[in-house]
Amino acid sequence: MRGTVAEGFEEVREEFASVLADEADEHGAQLAAYWNGRLVVDLWAGEGVAGDSLTAVFSSTKGAAHLVVALLVQDGTLDLDRRVAHYWPEFAAEDKDALTLRELLAHRSGVIGVDGGFGTEELADDRLIAARLARQRPFWSPGTAYGYHAFVIGALTGEVVRRVTGQSIQELFEERIRVPYGLDLYLGLPEEHEPRYLAVRPMLLTPERLAWYEANDSDTGGLMEIAFNRDATPPTDLVEFVNTRAVRALGPASVGGVGNARGLAAMYAAAVSEVDGRSPLLTPGTVAEFARPHSPGTDLVTGERDHFGLGFEAEGVRYPFLGADAFGHSGAAGSEAFADPRSGVAYGYTRRRFAFPGGAAPENARLAAAILRAAG
Repeated sequence: MRGTVAEGFEEVREEFASVLADEADEHGAQLAAYWNGRLVVDLWAGEGVAGDSLTAVFSSTKGAAHLVVALLVQDGTLDLDRRVAHYWPEFAAEDKDALTLRELLAHRSGVIGVDGGFGTEELADDRLIAARLARQRPFWSPGTAYGYHAFVIGALTGEVVRRVTGQSIQELFEERIRVPYGLDLYLGLPEEHEPRYLAVRPMLLTPERLAWYEANDSDTGGLMEIAFNRDATPPTDLVEFVNTRAVRALGPASVGGVGNARGLAAMYAAAVSEVDGRSPLLTPGTVAEFARPHSPGTDLVTGERDHFGLGFEAEGVRYPFLGADAFGHSGAAGSEAFADPRSGVAYGYTRRRFAFPGGAAPENARLAAAILRAAG
């Protein structure tokens, strides 16, 4: 283990060491945290892993994409209660005309995928995804329920952004957030940074883990397969997908981000704290609007409950020790990133190997709680 912690955060280093011991040699990991705009935790471990190593962050990308959307709403450029079809007329097909931007951001559109699935080239390109989804019949009546739009939410909201501003989410993220703050987080990784990229490794599937999956396999009526493009021919392999240069270069706004723990934590610090003399990107009112749960009940795709704010996951539901207005997004391999305005903590964590059982790695709860205790 390498890196530094600020005075008073020594417990976090101990907890990180404990996590590494429990995980043995399964993965390399990075952990970073800001407190009131100041970097207080910067730790990393694993063979070949450095503090500035880059890896795929999967759905933690959604947090970066929807920070752009939050800024556009805050600016008055987008209106949450306007119909999506007002901005993007083609989206009205197949009885989707009444859906609002607010409902879209809350994963309520019903267009979680397309019949027959996406090809790999389509799935890497948000504009191709959006064009097919505009014509797609929804898999439930829009606005009546919610389900995780795993591979497509960034393309859907991104098309609204493009229609209004003439720029992609990726371009706006670069101009308004990544470059001004010097973030090591990319929605479209430039070729010159490829030497720092560490390929994601698949989960180690022991007999015990395979038995767990068999025992916990749930019937979601095929919606999980559609949302994760497993009904395509061939089904999408998440590890292979993100380890493809073309995907990293395009940076699809749902799953294609590349970065490190420093970049994730710094982005959320900038969102809610003064950083390097700059005011927070988001006002408290915008944070409250985007962070509060908008979809009570059970997610039709994942089975989770009370899962989403607007574009972000409601992190205070996942981690009850956080404030009610905590917001962020986890990633499939185990990454996690969030801002907790109540405590002033911004958190970033990455893993190189997929965590068991998938999604936000279980150790995030231990690590985040240790940081909150240190922050008082």
